[in-house]
Amino acid sequence: MQYPRARRAVPGGFAVLAALTVLPLAACGSGGPPASPASSASPAPSATTARPAPAAKRVTGDFEELERTYEARLGVYAVDTGSGREVTHNDDERFAYASTFKAFAAAAVLHAYSPSGMDEVITYSGDDLVAHSPVTGKHAGTGMTLRELCDAAVRHSDNTAANLLFDALGGPQGLASALEEAGDTVTRVERREPELNQWAPGSTRDTTTPRAWAGDLRAFVLGDVLGEKERAQLTKWLRTSTTGDDLIRAGVPEDWVVGDKSGGGGAHGVRNDIAVVWPPDAAPLVMAIMSNRRTADAGYDDKLIAEAASVVIGALA
Repeated sequence: MQYPRARRAVPGGFAVLAALTVLPLAACGSGGPPASPASSASPAPSATTARPAPAAKRVTGDFEELERTYEARLGVYAVDTGSGREVTHNDDERFAYASTFKAFAAAAVLHAYSPSGMDEVITYSGDDLVAHSPVTGKHAGTGMTLRELCDAAVRHSDNTAANLLFDALGGPQGLASALEEAGDTVTRVERREPELNQWAPGSTRDTTTPRAWAGDLRAFVLGDVLGEKERAQLTKWLRTSTTGDDLIRAGVPEDWVVGDKSGGGGAHGVRNDIAVVWPPDAAPLVMAIMSNRRTADAGYDDKLIAEAASVVIGALA
């Protein structure tokens, strides 16, 4: 479940510390930002197995300090696609993915239906509506095209739109299969909205790892899993998302281009953001930042995600 929030100023402090604690390594590749949303500075790795090299030294102390400050568990995986340097923290631990899955549901629909099939109209009634459906709630009875449903799910985190995309894929298992075809054997997709938000520590349903989730994002946005037109469309939706201004976007310089999908809500203060970030005149960065808190009724603080992103930028910039 996802709710939009207002833009927050870029936090400071952590990026400087990160820059001092991560050793720069020689690049194994180079390239500027994509000439168009569909292009890529480097080939996409397998979503779960391939690991860019060389790896950057872990910025453990900074992330542990954030965990203490916000009384949260934090998972981070980020990679500079030009040099292959990584920043990691609990990157192979499981976290509830919440609404971040909507980016991949839209990608899977693009792949399955291709641009020519995206104008198919999906009809639904008021009985199909679930909580937080700001776009689909206006079209019950008349329906929306698959393209419009993807736009609503990615840009506005509309929950009914996400469920209708599940239907178009044959249910949650359809998305799981699409992720597995892209190389992801880690993520477990089992439930629909809003039930998938009911997560508790130790549960594996509707979970992934930061490393796997970032690998999926890289594969769909920068790799060749999708065709050129489909990649361009997915990238446009991510870049114009309305729900992530206080998250990774708030932790990077203002002149960097960010395409993200946020997620949060439910129990244990789950809050996530995944993004491709295009610095000026440099290869894109891919990052997944995921978090939760200890108690079931805890809320979340967007500043945790923004400051974690700032640490990543300080380490990789």
